[in-house]
Order: sequence, then C-alpha cells, then structure tokens
Amino acid sequence: MLKVAAVFGALLVIASGELLKNGGFETLDGWACWSNLHCELSSDGHSGSHAFKVSNRPRWNTGPQQDIHPTPGHLYRAGAWVKLLGEGSDGFGERIQLEVAFHYTDGRTSYNAAAERYGVHTSDGWVYLEGDFSVPNASLEWTRVYFQGPKAGLEFMVDDTSITELLLPGTGSWRHTTRSAIDAIRKSGINIRVTTADHIDKNQVDIQVVQKTRPFPFGTAVACSAYNTKSRGNYRDFIHKHFNWAVTENALKWKVIESTQGQRHYQQALDCVRGLRSNNIKVRGHNLVWSVPVNVQGWQKALSGDILRRTVKNHITDVMNVTRRLLEHWDVNNENLHGTWYQDRLHDPDYDLELFRIAHAQDSHVKLFLNDFSVVAQGASTYAYLNQTIRFKAANVGLYGIGVQCHFPDEMEPNPDIIRHRLDILAQAGVPIWVTELDVMSKDDNRRADFYEMALSALFSHPAVEGIMLWGFWDKFSWRGEAGALVKGDHLELTAAGRRVFDLLENQWMTDETYVLSQTSDHFTLRGFHGDYEVRVHYQGKELGNLTQTFTLGDDEQDVTVHMHT
Repeated sequence: MLKVAAVFGALLVIASGELLKNGGFETLDGWACWSNLHCELSSDGHSGSHAFKVSNRPRWNTGPQQDIHPTPGHLYRAGAWVKLLGEGSDGFGERIQLEVAFHYTDGRTSYNAAAERYGVHTSDGWVYLEGDFSVPNASLEWTRVYFQGPKAGLEFMVDDTSITELLLPGTGSWRHTTRSAIDAIRKSGINIRVTTADHIDKNQVDIQVVQKTRPFPFGTAVACSAYNTKSRGNYRDFIHKHFNWAVTENALKWKVIESTQGQRHYQQALDCVRGLRSNNIKVRGHNLVWSVPVNVQGWQKALSGDILRRTVKNHITDVMNVTRRLLEHWDVNNENLHGTWYQDRLHDPDYDLELFRIAHAQDSHVKLFLNDFSVVAQGASTYAYLNQTIRFKAANVGLYGIGVQCHFPDEMEPNPDIIRHRLDILAQAGVPIWVTELDVMSKDDNRRADFYEMALSALFSHPAVEGIMLWGFWDKFSWRGEAGALVKGDHLELTAAGRRVFDLLENQWMTDETYVLSQTSDHFTLRGFHGDYEVRVHYQGKELGNLTQTFTLGDDEQDVTVHMHT
C-alpha cells in the first residue's frame, strides 16, 4: 500500500516499505548499542508502550544504530521522535541528528545527516526530526543509520523512527508541473480589443505584445575585484546585459573589510555596488557577520564579553552607515543554523536575535535575511530552518525573509518535485524565500544544462520564491570552476548550460507575441509574464508609432484598447 501526499500541484508518493526494523522501539530487537552505550526500554514512549532510553554515552556521536539496505541512487525520507533527558549548562540546547553512514566497497566511508534539529531543550519534550537523503549511486558494502548530537554523557530517548523511499512522478512530468505553476503565478491575462475603420484590411494588421522588463529578480554573485578591473569590461558588460540583481560575493564580508583589526577597507565594495546601481542593478549585501568559526577573524576570537559585543555592534553600525541606501538586502548572520560562534563565545543563546535588532535599528528600510544551506538542495536541515525562521519571526526583530543557498552537490541531478516539497515546508513560516546562492556541478556541459533547467524551473515555479541569485557564472571566477560555469574563457563564451539558462530567462520566461488581426478576432486574450510592456501596431508592414501603448502587468489582468480609424 502507498501513501500519496500532494506537493504543490504534483504528487510525491511515499512508499510504505519500511527499511528499519523495530522503528517503534517496542523491544530491543534490531538496534545495536555499542561503545559501552546503554539502551533500555522505557514506558515513557511517544506512542505505543515503549521507547528506547539511551545512556552512558562516551561521545557526542554515539547512539542506537542499525544497518539498512537502501537502493543506490534512490531518495529516502527519515523521521524520528526524540526526547532529551538532560542538556548542557550553556543554555543553547542540543543538536540531535539521525545520521547515515555509507561504506563503499573501495574502503571509503561518507556521512550524511538524514534529519536534524538544533537548540533542543529538555522542556521541549518529544520533538520530531524529519529530513530526506539521497543514497550514492555507487557500490556500497553497507549503510548504517544512527543517532548522534547531544553532548557526551547526556541521556535521551528515541521512538517512532522511520525510513521510507520517496517515489517520484515519472521522468518528464516535472516539466508539465513546473510550467503549469509558472503560468499560474508568474503570468496574468492581457485583454486586447482592436477597433478599426471599415477601410482597414485586417489581414495586414499585426498586433505585437512585447515585454520590455522583468520585475522578478534574476541575479548573480559578483566578484568585485574583477568587476572593478578595467580590463574585465566584458565581465561587467555581461552582468549588465543579463541580470537585474547582484550580490557582493566577498567584498562586504567582515573578514575582507577588516582582516586586521582597526584597518577597514570599503572602496572595492563601494565602487562595485555603485557601478551596479548605475546600471539599474539592485544589490544584496552579504554578509554582516558569519557565525561559522572558520570564517571569524583570528583577532575577533581573542575578544569576549562586552568588548566583543561593542566590536560587533560598531561593525554593523559602521558598515550599514557606509552602505546606506545602496543595498536592498542584508544577510545578517550567515549560516547561523550551522554555526553559533558568537552565541557560544558570549554565552548568550539569543544573541543571534540581538544581531538582527542591531541591524534593524540602524536601517529599517533594508530587508534583513537569514541565509543557510542544506535546506533545499539537500534536506536534512529543512525542518530545522523552518523552526529557526518561526523563532525569528515571533521575536519581531526585523526579519524580512530567508535565503536558501542551493549549492547542489557534485554531479547531483536536482529533483524538481523534491525542491518544491522542501520549499513548501519552509513556506509554512510565512516569510518570503530568496534563492541566494544557486549553482549546480557537472563536468558534462549538457548534463549541467539539464541540472540548471531542473533547478531553475522548480524554484521559479514556487509562489514563495521572490528572487533567484546564481552564485557566479564564469569559470574564471567561480568556486566550482568550469564544471559549474555558464560561460568560460577570456571571451565569456556561453557553454551549453549558459545557452539553456539564458534561453529560459530571456526567451521562455519573457513575453513577445504577435497576432494577425484577421486570425484572432477584434478581441483576444493572452497570458504574459509580469513586467513592463509595449503594444505595437503594424499595418501593411509598417509600425504605426502613434498607436503604441505601454502598461505594467502585475497580478491583475490588463485591458488594452487599440483604435485604428485612419
């Protein structure tokens, strides 16, 4: 028997075949508790009669484990209920993960978080971990799932754990699904009525409806060092021609602005941002602080307490004043879901909220974002990100939206149905979603083109997505090199992936249609992408400029009347 779940106009079919034995923990069967770990049955279960109580944990990554037999190349959903029986004294709560280890026949082992939660407290009671994971399409000797995450020595309970395969619609169905959704949410009706004098030959009347601009943000990360270099004019010209938004890749990061304490350097970033804005490109700021420890400057790591608080506040104040009215967005605390250095250093679990308060107080006009990974391109952290977003929204600290990075792993084919499913989960928070750092990777250029089309179609088709930013496009300034590039070489030659992407952005997702009046009737309707339009009239092969009309198409239908009486 199959369970069928609706996923934004598609069907995501969840196989009932369960990979785990004794996922309900009604007995001790099926699970191994090694490394002196102690597991016992408890009557305090989430459901049923029992749960597993786990104690005597020598390390943070020890917990009940079980070997499973998934199919290589297939996708699986993982879920589990967990209850903490203790936590650290720092007040941050605990990270809990259901991890998957893949051991290959060549001796390698790789690890993948299948589901995780952050900041879990004993007072939360039973909490649900949910996520999904892909099995490597390779020869595997064994696959193992296990619980990990709470600090060594902390006890916890687990119950109602499940791993089931996600069976998706057949190949090709995503095109119909995404196109239908794009038509519904990115287009509106245009009603054209034409009145003519009796002597006008309708066979020689052409009505052209052409879109001039697109309001939907399609942007790219910009390497400001290259953008500001005179010899890189082709790079600047490409950006100006093809994108309406940009994000500073590195130039506004704190470690670039102030690698040495007290020596602040803004000129590179300001020249870049002003150049983009002068070409009608809006700019995102990335980022005010970055909580992942490896991205915190060494001189900052020597600070603590009030001195660190003042230093951070002064930095936010300074950089937001310098860039005031130049930026539309700020990523405030980058990857805070996966890094909590400032909170840890200050022994303040709510300091991440304080960072937003500081930024919002400095400039209430700029829109403030969370920004993180493994929430759409991969699924282990999707629910954790939803919970974090809900927390920020409830705290009323100025959060506008959330950024989803979307760095797809090497040679991973994006699955449009899974992407939209994860976006559905995040959309439950009720804030806008921006795709902030999209890229895919494949050495095969045509395969890379398919990957980009799948990802972009899925993202553009979701109603919560307000903008899409590529994380670079040129092999010379891409962290993924040619395997992720849309253009290559000194002359920025379009790759097959580049041709596919810009055909989507500039042809398929723009409107330019011409109608012969005798073939349509005097009143006809089309659906056009949102944006600024011109309606042009041609008679006997010549454009009648005096009859040209302009309008802006938004969510509401647009009525246009053309009078041809001379």
